[in-house]
Amino acid sequence: MVYRIHFTVQDLARTRVSEAPMPLHELELAARSLQSRSQPAHLGAWRHRARAQLSAQARMTLALMPAVGCSPGFLSPTKVGAIEELLEQVRSTPRERVRTDLLEVAHHRPSLPEWSRRLADDASLFTDICTGLSHLHACLLAPHWAQFTEHLAADRTLRLQQLLTGGVEQLLTKANPQWMRWNPPVLEIRMVDGADHDLHLDGEGFLLIPSMFCARAIVTHGRPVSVSYPACADQSLRGHTALAFMPGHVTSPSVSTLLGRTRTLVLTTIAKHQGCSTKELAARAGIAPASASEHATILREAGLIRSLRQRNSVLHSLTPLGLALLNNPSGSRAPQLDSVGDLGGVEINCQGFARR
Repeated sequence: MVYRIHFTVQDLARTRVSEAPMPLHELELAARSLQSRSQPAHLGAWRHRARAQLSAQARMTLALMPAVGCSPGFLSPTKVGAIEELLEQVRSTPRERVRTDLLEVAHHRPSLPEWSRRLADDASLFTDICTGLSHLHACLLAPHWAQFTEHLAADRTLRLQQLLTGGVEQLLTKANPQWMRWNPPVLEIRMVDGADHDLHLDGEGFLLIPSMFCARAIVTHGRPVSVSYPACADQSLRGHTALAFMPGHVTSPSVSTLLGRTRTLVLTTIAKHQGCSTKELAARAGIAPASASEHATILREAGLIRSLRQRNSVLHSLTPLGLALLNNPSGSRAPQLDSVGDLGGVEINCQGFARR
């Protein structure tokens, strides 16, 4: 069956790729992959390690995020930001929103756990679910987040090249050809849950979200509507960034010892996304804006980056000294760092639930 998304001229003009990773949206996709029996074999070791670390609360939260089917939208907003801030937003979800989302999901998933009916009114139970969400992030994403953001950045570089050389048509045609087909002015998406539906964007625009764990195409209702797709599925990008699930991976150990893990992450993020603003830097590095600003100040005072104020933003770029430090972390000649461009996410106010 096919999910048909109808574009207007305005929607085509407002079609874009997400500009930074969306941690909770990606976490939901990771949770689904953990439970799926049809995921690629290369996820086997990751799944084995993660399952051994799951707490009781994390397993409860998993029950609301099935391998296939609807899930409550309040648990996985398609938003950019530091994970701590996003988790706090989930904890602050109005109870009426929790109740509405669960009723909508129950309409499509009669097999929801019995205890989920009490979630909107039982503060202790809701706290357990939020704690479980935090535990899931610590098990599934946190150990690999630096690698994931690099991989997603590489994907967005390819999509921007496609947009530049072939316009929106090439972008929609090549992003996920196995599951998506561009039949102007309609994007046709194969759905594993058998959904057959027509959705009209009506000028609200459209967002593509690359994902490390999405194995097909997943439609999320919101403003704008978004579709997640497998990052770097395109053959031309497979050699660009290796996908390796190695906990605690740091690109330059010696630099990390000198600067500290977070400051090294900030420096390498600026190197890969020259001219990024403090807000973009924070989103890409997965830290709070205040922390990003503090680390950028220290790096600037050390002569490793330069910062330029443009209107209400401060833009950061690497200096020759910063580049030399990254290229020679231990004093020996190392391959020059490539700039892979920037990646993705625009903040969306996700309404209701997500269709998976």
